[in-house]
Amino acid sequence: MKIQVLDKGFIEVIDSLGNDLTVVNSARVSFGKRKETFDKSYERLVRYLAKYKHYSPFRHLQVQFHIKAPEFVMRQWYKHVVGIETTSNSSTKDHAWNEISGRYVPVSDYYEPSVWRKQSDDNKQASEGVLDDLQQKRMNDAYNDLMRKVRMTYDKMVKAGMAKEQARIILPLNQYTEVYWTASFQAVMNFIELRNEKTSQIEIQEYAKVMLEQMKEVFPKTTKIWSEVNGWL
Repeated sequence: MKIQVLDKGFIEVIDSLGNDLTVVNSARVSFGKRKETFDKSYERLVRYLAKYKHYSPFRHLQVQFHIKAPEFVMRQWYKHVVGIETTSNSSTKDHAWNEISGRYVPVSDYYEPSVWRKQSDDNKQASEGVLDDLQQKRMNDAYNDLMRKVRMTYDKMVKAGMAKEQARIILPLNQYTEVYWTASFQAVMNFIELRNEKTSQIEIQEYAKVMLEQMKEVFPKTTKIWSEVNGWL
């Protein structure tokens, strides 16, 4: 299940662990019970768990994603990984994060925005509207000129035999990188809640929207209930 995001990015579901019934059985183990089918009564149980923040049963669901995104998006994304690390009280973390290395693989793809946005007047960290046509052309020309120089200089350094780990220091934050991210259902939904929100940067919103649709495919009942409880639907 691979979906394109932005101009050259994507999110692909590589693997998953568990299903909608996993949450139910994880919660019901307290009573020494296990079920093989999901029925309406279990929907009420999952809804109760989500509403009253009994999250541990949701952590038994795991998803592995292959993500390709610009570096500035990944910097924001990695905050969620750090958050999982620092808030977990267990030595067994419910996530894993591995990234492609610019020491081994030359950088070749860069994010090219389809439009240039204006700075918000009342929010220092947000955009609002777009630049006028004249400024769009000027910014496109400036961007293309800069990227030609970046590509030419980086390629020249690599071809000259310079170590890729050093040549990459000139690369801008719009370079694409790739990661494998494995996380629990709770961790993924927390990411979606915080990043599929109007004050988040538009580019990472696009990734959160796609990830929500993928979670609906992987864990349809659990994702639907979680979304309803949190007012997303």
